[in-house]
Parts: sequence; structure tokens; C-alpha cells
Amino acid sequence: MKLLNKSTASLLSTLVMCLGLASCAAPLLFGGVIGGAMVASDRRTTGIQVEDESIEQRSASAIRENFGNKEHVNFTSYNRQVLITGEVSNDAVRSQIETLIGRVQNVRAVVNELAIGSASSFGDRSSDVLLVAKVKAAMVDSEDVFANVFKVVGERGTIYLMGRVTQREAKRATDVVRGVSGVKRVVRVFEYITEEELNSMQPKRSDDASRSGGKSNVPLNTPQQPVATPIK
Repeated sequence: MKLLNKSTASLLSTLVMCLGLASCAAPLLFGGVIGGAMVASDRRTTGIQVEDESIEQRSASAIRENFGNKEHVNFTSYNRQVLITGEVSNDAVRSQIETLIGRVQNVRAVVNELAIGSASSFGDRSSDVLLVAKVKAAMVDSEDVFANVFKVVGERGTIYLMGRVTQREAKRATDVVRGVSGVKRVVRVFEYITEEELNSMQPKRSDDASRSGGKSNVPLNTPQQPVATPIK
């Protein structure tokens, strides 16, 4: 049996403690440490990260006001693109929720992954939390996947990957996730950037900064069409 390294074991221990919060989906964005380093490793601006949190809160409030506790709906916003997961009673409600969230302030795109059926059980949601932990651990152990930039959501055994990544990064991360035991399906909800854009995001040396007049070459978070790709 393969032993986990200290960093992976620490991630798993932290996530096991999250089981008490398993009444919702399991979105996780890993950084080097808690706090500032997590913000620094994110490819969104700090302002967009704060706005994504606000969008999730506004979306949850909109559902409570319109549907109460009748439906099980989760929201994950990344760069103002909202992934909706969970279970609802019928297709009409599914469509209503998509329209409702599309009208939430500052939402620019919606990816509707709601399933029709009864709400998942506590056991199902706990399993999703642990599955996300395994996925993130696999990413860290792979060494060639920059796990910090991927947001991972687990719902009913399906893993959703979000982030601003290159085609190369997307393919490699997908390959790693597909190899994790218990993953039934992988859905990519990425915004693709070029290798040149990725290179421009890397820290610049002081002499490079002086030549550029101290201006940042990091591209703005420009809206793109969501890409959700199921992987069998």
C-alpha cells in the first residue's frame, strides 16, 4: 500500500473534518497555506475572488426566497461563471433556477448541472467530500499538476473541474482525476488561456519589471463562454 506524503496526509486530515459540512457540494481551491498564499496562487484577481463569494451568497439567498428548502441546490462561482449542482423535483424547476441565477447581480454565465430526482443523502454527500479529498491528493502527488489553480466540486460521484487553465493543464488534470477510484465522471468547466498568457502570469524578476516600467502583464479576467465537457 502506498504511503501518503506529509502534505497529502495533511490535506486528507483537513478534509475529513469537513464531513460535518457535507450538506452541500464540496468545492475546494487549494493554496500553499491558508490565507494570503491561497489568494496569491489564484489566477483570478482578488476582487473577482471576493465577487465570486458574493455571487454564491446572493444565489443561495435567491433560492431560499423562491423555493425555501424544497430543492437541494449548490452554487460554485469561478470568475463570475456559476456552476449549479444538486437535485430538483422536476425539469420546470430546473429551468426556473437557471433563469433565476442568470439574473443574479454580476453573474456572466451559468452552467446548469442540476439532476432531476430526490435529494442526495447525507451519506452520498459525505462520500463526495472524501472523493474530492482523494482527487486533490492525487493532483498534489502527481507533481506535474499545479493543484492550486483548480477548483474541484464533487456531486454524486461526478467531479467538476473549474479554473483558468491551458489546454495542456486541462488534459493532464483530467487524466489524473480519471484515475482516482470512485470517480464516475469528470466534467470540465474551464476558461482556457494560452501558454503565452500563462507565462505572462509568472512572477517577473526585478530587472524585467524595471524594463516594463513596473506594469503588470497579467491579462484581465475577460468573459469567455463556459466549456463543460463530460469525460466517460
